[in-house]
Amino acid sequence: MKFAKDDLKLEEALKKEWIITNGIGGYASSTILGANTRKYHGLLVAPLIPPAKRTLILSKLDESIEIDGRKHELFTNIGKNYISQGYKYQQSFIKEYMPIFAYKVEDTEITKVVCMEYSKNTVGVLYKIRNGKSKAKLTLAPIMNYRDVHGINKNHIFNLTQIQKGRKLEVKIDDGKPIYMNISAGNYIEHHNDTFFNMFYIEEEKRGFEPEENHAVPGRYEIEIEPNEEKEISFICSLEENIEELDIRTIITKEIVRYGEMFIKTELINNRKENKSESEIERDKLIKNFLIAGDNFIIQRPLFNTYSIIAGYPWFLDWMRDTLIAFEGLLLIPKKYEIAKKVLETCVRDIKFGLIPNGYSEGDDRPLYNSVDASLLLFEQVKKYLDYTKDYKFVKEEMYGKLESIIINYKEGIDLDDNNIYMDTDGLIVSGTENTQNTWMDAKYAGIAVTPRNGKAVEINALWYNALKIMAELSTDNKEKAKEYEKLALRCKSAFEIKFYNKKRKCLYDVLGDSKIRPNQLFALSLTYPVLDPNSPVAKEMFETVTKKLLNSYGLKTLAKGEENYVEVYEGDGFRRDFSYHQGITWTWLLGLYYNSLKKLATNTKNKAERTQYENRLKEFVQDVTKTFSKEINERGCIGSIAEIYDSKKPYLPKGAIAQAWSVAEVFRIIMEK
Repeated sequence: MKFAKDDLKLEEALKKEWIITNGIGGYASSTILGANTRKYHGLLVAPLIPPAKRTLILSKLDESIEIDGRKHELFTNIGKNYISQGYKYQQSFIKEYMPIFAYKVEDTEITKVVCMEYSKNTVGVLYKIRNGKSKAKLTLAPIMNYRDVHGINKNHIFNLTQIQKGRKLEVKIDDGKPIYMNISAGNYIEHHNDTFFNMFYIEEEKRGFEPEENHAVPGRYEIEIEPNEEKEISFICSLEENIEELDIRTIITKEIVRYGEMFIKTELINNRKENKSESEIERDKLIKNFLIAGDNFIIQRPLFNTYSIIAGYPWFLDWMRDTLIAFEGLLLIPKKYEIAKKVLETCVRDIKFGLIPNGYSEGDDRPLYNSVDASLLLFEQVKKYLDYTKDYKFVKEEMYGKLESIIINYKEGIDLDDNNIYMDTDGLIVSGTENTQNTWMDAKYAGIAVTPRNGKAVEINALWYNALKIMAELSTDNKEKAKEYEKLALRCKSAFEIKFYNKKRKCLYDVLGDSKIRPNQLFALSLTYPVLDPNSPVAKEMFETVTKKLLNSYGLKTLAKGEENYVEVYEGDGFRRDFSYHQGITWTWLLGLYYNSLKKLATNTKNKAERTQYENRLKEFVQDVTKTFSKEINERGCIGSIAEIYDSKKPYLPKGAIAQAWSVAEVFRIIMEK
């Protein structure tokens, strides 16, 4: 993923971002020009209670170089009415394991590598200088802050103290935790009352948020460089006190080795084969890109001594719904089975009244239970875990009882957090209220649930049937229990087939009584145990309606064009965005449901000619997804990842979270189709 000078035109380059993560919820992120366009951008965004309480520590490093008294600014900053010109010196940007920037000023070449230490709140920047014929001086100015990642310090004057001991610098901002910095060469000059006023965030203005912010500038580093000298300078910023013991080259090497071992362990890349064809080389690159992208979301939860999955950067923490949908693509296909087991343990750790948490509060890490689908999604992923690992002992001893409690509580009723979940007399699950947003279509603005979907929702009942069938399978050593689960499943299926078919629109009702065409009906065909017979006319009719009305190359639209309140471009302030989020905008993760459904049709259709057609369509679909996202992960949005959502009209711009776990996972799962 390389961008040469001709690719670094200001307007387009500011739309391209990068992110690297530290495995505990922290990250470094900016644009490929190094200009921050979001309040979420920064070289060190550190979770103080991993992965929660993410705090902006180091916004950026502003570099300049003086050659024979001629000063050149290498940084690019944006103000309300100006943009500094450092990008004009940039020669290239490369992103594979980590971002690499290259600059040229007169006859001096400068390369900058940004890295993070795994499982630590530490960022490093390595500079390689190849000086020209004249004496030069490199200046580095840390631009710092100390605030919640979702906040902003508008018109703020910082209370800053600093202590220098040799090359180690300790800085405290507004009585926050100590921040440590260290540099391998040069002198530090302390600044007093120095504030960077009004950094302007283009993307925040587009989103209707405050776009200007102040930062603290504690001082600057000056490094002298002799004529024709080649020099390396390492800068480290960390919340770890032993910063002088950290070596940036060791950090970089460990990260490259970690990824190399991951590539080998997955067995998805044939590293032993020589003389690979061009197509094999390109596929290996694509697999590596997706493995790196997926790894960015997998985090340790130190307080729980376990693992989880971040839903999306830069906004979200670990949400169990997203975790479970991303589970196979991020953990099982790459053979991260021990982590997968830990993630399942995390899912049920705080189970309450049959509900696993939908997520955890950013502020205090408190479990949140506003979800009807997360607990039911757990059954599908436990089944997938068994299929991959055959670890029946773990499932029986650690998961079965939790799964059983979910079934019992869903049958008897759950009032927790206004979820209003219960099994009706027809065997179908009812959930939610007009004020509840407990399905994945969970946008809420000013207390208003945009798509409450309360009642009998199509995917909830498809998941309920699937859960009952899986429990019957897991209960083979108790015939009475297995029989009871089968009986409940049959009751659900019978009611579903009668009540959810919308003959007039040739699809399924999204919620009983709501005939809008949405993608949620694909759950009825895409799970291990589909509640619709894949060989039935209804299943095929529904699939064709979804294909015609919702599918595009970047995902599935959340609402068919022509429906009331349909919106196809995600833009504007919080109100406009939240009210369009699930009203026609394209979501990439839904491609996974479509893929599963198409596979069911290709596998289960009995008519040979018809089955061949589905098989050909499956092959074409996989090729289209591979082509689209091979380009997407390399060229648009967040370089090296896949966005949360896309506009539903050309040019299908990436929107929402810049890097989304279930987008990466589901596309990767499709690409790996054998």
